[in-house]
Amino acid sequence: MTSRCSLQTAVLLLMLQLVCVPAAAEESGTVIPAESRPCVDCHAFEFMQRALQDLKKTAFNLDARTETLVLRAERRALCDCMTTNSLR
Repeated sequence: MTSRCSLQTAVLLLMLQLVCVPAAAEESGTVIPAESRPCVDCHAFEFMQRALQDLKKTAFNLDARTETLVLRAERRALCDCMTTNSLR
């Protein structure tokens, strides 16, 4: 649940950056003519697609690392339990 919330937060931040950057460029006086600008919708869509792919990879890596850590903890608990039982 937490990773899903963090993914949504990251996507929201990326969308805010896309919206805020062109506004800042227009305010500073560096306006690019419409003819030479790329299609904003197309580039925003491609950017968001790549961002989502990166987030999916990150989420998968975090899941895999979590699984590894859980298995290590279980193994340690098992080894500790076996050592204690063998001493009796």
